[in-house]
Amino acid sequence: MFEYFPGNYVWNLAVIGALNSGALIDEVDRACRPLREAAARGADAGTEEFFASWTAVADRLEELAGQDQVRGWWRSAGQKLHRAALYVQVAERLQSRHWAPRQKAYERALDLFARATAIGRDNCTRVEIHYGDGSLPAYYVKAAGVDGPAPCIVLWNGLDSTKEMMYQSGFGHELAARGISTLMVDGPGTGEALRLRGVTAVADTERPAGACVDWLLATGEVDPARIGVVGWSLGGYYAPRAAAFEPRFSLCVAWGANHNWGQMQQRRLQREGEHPVPHYWDHVMWVWGSQTIDDFISTAQQVTLDGVVDKITVPFLVVHGENDRQIPLEYAHQSYDQAVNSPDRHLTVYTARDGGNEHIGLDNLPLVSTYIADWISDRFTRQAA
Repeated sequence: MFEYFPGNYVWNLAVIGALNSGALIDEVDRACRPLREAAARGADAGTEEFFASWTAVADRLEELAGQDQVRGWWRSAGQKLHRAALYVQVAERLQSRHWAPRQKAYERALDLFARATAIGRDNCTRVEIHYGDGSLPAYYVKAAGVDGPAPCIVLWNGLDSTKEMMYQSGFGHELAARGISTLMVDGPGTGEALRLRGVTAVADTERPAGACVDWLLATGEVDPARIGVVGWSLGGYYAPRAAAFEPRFSLCVAWGANHNWGQMQQRRLQREGEHPVPHYWDHVMWVWGSQTIDDFISTAQQVTLDGVVDKITVPFLVVHGENDRQIPLEYAHQSYDQAVNSPDRHLTVYTARDGGNEHIGLDNLPLVSTYIADWISDRFTRQAA
């Protein structure tokens, strides 16, 4: 993995995530170069300096986008605003939830993203999914070149990513080019659902996933027999859990096998494995609505696929990186080995020789994401026959 800050995995993960989501290397270098000394102090220290440096690059891009708009250069303006939105979200993601400017920064990122998609006339529609007493925000990307109802993927994020990051990863565009629509959701405990609506995470993800299927079917644009669910990172728990108990899903992908995330928290207490974000324990308590570490650890014990994946009766793909420093490879084998009732199960492990061998393949995300898109396309094609 490209490591701008030697020894600081959390900051390096943020950098590589940005680079695989449309960031430009020169702009990333401008954001990171002033931070070398701060990065050496550890992942939790210096996050406000990280924010200032990355948002300075975003500020300049927003200015340049404004100049493009005056000239009528809408495509260029939209591209710059997309990168500005990305850089603000990368910077916001690393902050403590108690840092006062964080919410305002997140709202700015949403505004930049909305302006970027509008100016660029992107294939991206913001929608609301009825859930409980409220709703979950999502983006809907339509399949290209399909007459009639199209197959569709519900894309679930992880512990700390957002629907904007999922969109900017390009995965939805890859699916659209293969004739598949995508619904990218800020599920409970993530993104806008958590930050602006206070909707915390749940272990029984078939409930919000079922709400997504309800919304898709109501559009009349989706083939009811070809709706799949994909989840990356902690979504590697969320998606298989949903597929096990929501019978309307016709395939499932665990993009990073989070087979026993609750157990992993116990191991992290023993300092095993890397954290994905700074201020980790405070962050996970926020995500799950816990007041204490003990309360969180108790809740996290529910987050396991033991006794769950054997209920998956549709095609099931597990993808994992050999050098995943957050989630051990053994969990990928557990998910695959226990999915005994899937008629079409596959385990793909990316190695250092392949690339894509870090967490969810972030070191070479296009390599992994296009493989997943092709696997999905193959299954949907068979299901349509």
